[in-house]
Amino acid sequence: MLTGTSEAIVVRIFGTDLDVLGQKAAEVKEALSKVPGIVELHFSFQEKIPQIEVKVDLVKAQKYGLKPGDVRRMATTMIAGEEAGDIHIGNRTYDVNVWSIPSARNSVQEVAEVRVAPTPNVVNREHLKRRIDVGGNVKGRDLGDVYADVEAALATVEFPQEYYPVLLGEYTERQAVQRKMLIFSIIAGIAIFFFLHTSFKNGRLATLSFLLLPSALVGGVLAAWLGDGVISLGSMVGFLTVLGISARNGILMINHFQHLEEQEGETFGVGLVLRGAKERLAPILMTASTTGLALIPLVIAGAIPGNEIEHPMAVVILGGLITSTLLNLFVVPSLYLKFGRHSNGTPAAQTA
Repeated sequence: MLTGTSEAIVVRIFGTDLDVLGQKAAEVKEALSKVPGIVELHFSFQEKIPQIEVKVDLVKAQKYGLKPGDVRRMATTMIAGEEAGDIHIGNRTYDVNVWSIPSARNSVQEVAEVRVAPTPNVVNREHLKRRIDVGGNVKGRDLGDVYADVEAALATVEFPQEYYPVLLGEYTERQAVQRKMLIFSIIAGIAIFFFLHTSFKNGRLATLSFLLLPSALVGGVLAAWLGDGVISLGSMVGFLTVLGISARNGILMINHFQHLEEQEGETFGVGLVLRGAKERLAPILMTASTTGLALIPLVIAGAIPGNEIEHPMAVVILGGLITSTLLNLFVVPSLYLKFGRHSNGTPAAQTA
């Protein structure tokens, strides 16, 4: 969708002359045909088809008082004919066409040269340059490995000045999206840490909770591996969703421990942690259950057309919900019991 083509690997060649573009496309196709894993290799359909060309002799046309446009219109009528009106016979209407006689169509023109010449059936342009695509799909090999081999094969093809190839396709767009997602994830991670620190008012608890977040993604990674084994854009969105759910449940769990200690006078220890975990059990399970039930239809439907993004996203979220729920119910309370109190015996909730 982003490149305008459906192939996994696309080499888009830019230049000015169509003949040179066609020649280089053939060379690129020959080079890529040696790369293992590429199937259905072809370049975009650009053929020369016969068309009528009219070249007006301005000196002779001026002698007869004709303009170039008049000559071209007359030539069109002589060669192809032109509808001049309609005639009604009975209940039917027939077109009336004006056309020249065969001898006039085949004779040498007086004021113009009319000939049949080869003309490209289509001319594609992008960024003020003409272009031609060489594309193919990948089968039996990892897309990244094929992409690297294609880059090496392109390096063996020489291009004249002002002619250059651009490697496009599914892998290129996926890499660009992953780079953007990585940048956004880093920014989001920094923001999450500051939110954790603001919520807990304690750097150690914030760091502990932040380092636990990747553990919640283990289930999503396993689910993706057991599924189609591919980390797609939908899978990455699913990971971010699991990360948000896990962070929310962890914040509410630790805040509840602090509330029991500060507001209800619960003594720091095993009893506080057990009580807090029991009281947060129902909300955590309810969140996981409702989210999972909403995603089950997408998982059952599979990777059908129109479900290419939702299916891997649902698989990752379902797997991540299992590990994040277990993490918040068992690991977070245990670690709070271990690190929630400073070495001097002061509860972490009472220190900034």
